[in-house]
Amino acid sequence: MVQAARSGKQNIAEGSMASVTSRETEIKLTNVARASLEELLLDYEDYLRTRGLRLWDKDSPESLFMRKASLRHDHSEWFLNLAHSRNDEVFANMAVCLIHQAAFLLKKQMNVLEERFLQKGGLRERMTRLRKQRRKSGSS
Repeated sequence: MVQAARSGKQNIAEGSMASVTSRETEIKLTNVARASLEELLLDYEDYLRTRGLRLWDKDSPESLFMRKASLRHDHSEWFLNLAHSRNDEVFANMAVCLIHQAAFLLKKQMNVLEERFLQKGGLRERMTRLRKQRRKSGSS
């Protein structure tokens, strides 16, 4: 569980840093981050299931509260304070809600990255274009 969380965070950071030089690497690392979050999601769902605890439905009042709260509070401290005052069922469900939101945002980011890659290409394509332009302008 801890490894999946760390991997997700680390791959998001590394993908963002890689964006400077390689769109392909950025896409791959962002996708790995999303997969890590999916693994973490399954871990929390297993935690709830194996202990006979309730998994909130996506449209339950609790889940809706979490979605609205994430629009108002963009700092982890608020969620940590709330989570520390709740039982393990609520804590795990809060994590499930936040993971769903993070995965949704990563999916949107992936769509943008893929579209940008399709339109503009990667570093190799840009370098090839520049070489061709230089050759063309040098031979004219």
